[in-house]
Amino acid sequence: QVQLVESGGGLVQAGGSLRLSCAASGRASSSYAMGWFRQAPGKEREFVAAISWGTYYADSVKGRFTISRDTAKNTVYLQMNSLKPEDTAVYYCAADPDLKAAILGEYAYWGQGTQVTISS
Repeated sequence: QVQLVESGGGLVQAGGSLRLSCAASGRASSSYAMGWFRQAPGKEREFVAAISWGTYYADSVKGRFTISRDTAKNTVYLQMNSLKPEDTAVYYCAADPDLKAAILGEYAYWGQGTQVTISS
């Protein structure tokens, strides 16, 4: 079993920054594919960023968000800069032992989510 715990969400003004963290425990390996997704009210969950062989980003966040991992801490981060009101959503961390998950968007394990709210 793999447990994922997100943290770092909050309320910031447009133009500000936040860093989300996703701590993996249990059977999670630092070599897993890891991803971030988000779901805004009334909308479907969407891909934000992923890391496996490389890093991958949704067009809407490219140049503003950066995904990284600390293998020693088994933690993945999402640095979010130049935040916009449309970035408001619950952000979810996901993990999968198959590195192709970062490309296919199919993950076996999910966290509970952390709320990010951007005020205009």
